[in-house]
Amino acid sequence: MTRKKKIRVAVLMGGPSAEHEVSMHTGGEIIKNLDPGAYTALPVVIDKSGRWLATSEPNSWLTARASTGERRMSVARIEMPVAVVEKADVIFIALHGAYGEDGTVQGLLETLGVPYTGSGVLASALGMDKPRSLAVFREAGLRAPEFGVVAADDERKSTGRMARHWIGRLGLPLVVKPADHGSSVGVSIVRDRGQFAPAIREAGRYSREIIVQKYIKGRELTCGVLEGNKGALMPLPPVEIRPNLGGFYDYQSKYADGGSDHIVPPAGLSARAIAAVQAAACTAHRAIGCRGMSRTDFIRDPRGGLYVLEINTIPGMTATSLLPQAAAAAGISFPRLLDMIIRSALKK
Repeated sequence: MTRKKKIRVAVLMGGPSAEHEVSMHTGGEIIKNLDPGAYTALPVVIDKSGRWLATSEPNSWLTARASTGERRMSVARIEMPVAVVEKADVIFIALHGAYGEDGTVQGLLETLGVPYTGSGVLASALGMDKPRSLAVFREAGLRAPEFGVVAADDERKSTGRMARHWIGRLGLPLVVKPADHGSSVGVSIVRDRGQFAPAIREAGRYSREIIVQKYIKGRELTCGVLEGNKGALMPLPPVEIRPNLGGFYDYQSKYADGGSDHIVPPAGLSARAIAAVQAAACTAHRAIGCRGMSRTDFIRDPRGGLYVLEINTIPGMTATSLLPQAAAAAGISFPRLLDMIIRSALKK
């Protein structure tokens, strides 16, 4: 009897963005949970300077400190990513933020002609560009909080004019965040005029464009979407997020142990309300052309109004991540979740 050949999966993690460490954790969880009977993991760490490092020791990647130059595993610098492509049947993109989630690496892999997980170039770029994705969502019939865009190098940010303009237009509190980052990096809640300029400066550390958005008080919800057989969309149970360490779902609340509570399904929501969240997540997924998976974040106000905040085309896969938890609530194990994502990539 012929033994079935294992699929070689190159897991890209790390990267030069501010979300390097989160990506490393995502890549590690993916490697640990790939079905060893079906897949061979080929870990590839992209360090903060953009160098690609590969290892022939799949289980030793956790001891690597590629971003700082410490390498306790046998790694080889790859001058061209072609070397990875030649060894892999499919690329599992575990890169968060710029370079990995904005269409850059997707364009590279398209050029090299290798299958990869998740959305393509356009959907990735749109998903990462919050102002433009919000415009697309509105065109698709979804509700989004009122917002505007500020250039990070706008000279007015050093004066009170900008604060007066936006507070007068949107009121307080305000949400100020980079236009093209995830993991709540650089996000601030502005509750008084004195907090506005520091929030703009903080967001400007990460992006050339900054979103100033009306704050919507309500329940924080998120909903994942997977592709099932023949590309049919499969919305997962929505998850309610209750931060424990901050006033909103910030970086620490997302990734620290006990940083937040995740309730699946959200308590007190009717079946109709849950279906509405799932339908909105599918609409967002289709609107920007996602493939394989996505996770859309919402606020539900006290009157039941649902506001879309952003879409994640490469959701986190860490121990505290929302997509694996939602999948588990739907009866989909972590290895099965990864299998579905990889199979979708191979069908593209």
